[in-house]
Amino acid sequence: MSTLPVYRWRLAPDGYATRRQLRALGLRPGGQDVAAQLERPRRRRGPLVAYLYRVDRAKPVRPMTPARRAALARAMAARRTCPACRRDAGYCIPISLGMCVTCHDTPHLAA
Repeated sequence: MSTLPVYRWRLAPDGYATRRQLRALGLRPGGQDVAAQLERPRRRRGPLVAYLYRVDRAKPVRPMTPARRAALARAMAARRTCPACRRDAGYCIPISLGMCVTCHDTPHLAA
């Protein structure tokens, strides 16, 4: 059992990157294990932790296929469609409301 090297916030050596940093470079972890972690101390809670991956072991992002693009479009359309009025709200429906803002603010429309 090996422990991960821990670096302080913004002090990680070159060659390591978070998932978001890899994505910005057009890469993905590609099944590799976490190589290290960053810790940012906080005053009243435990430290914030970010996992780091090796850039040299990362793989390129898989290309977007037409089927994946269509599936993502359907999923986003479902998140934008109000279940009460069945209209495309033009934005993702808030989970806390469960319906578009118009239906939530005017209860007689939701019925």
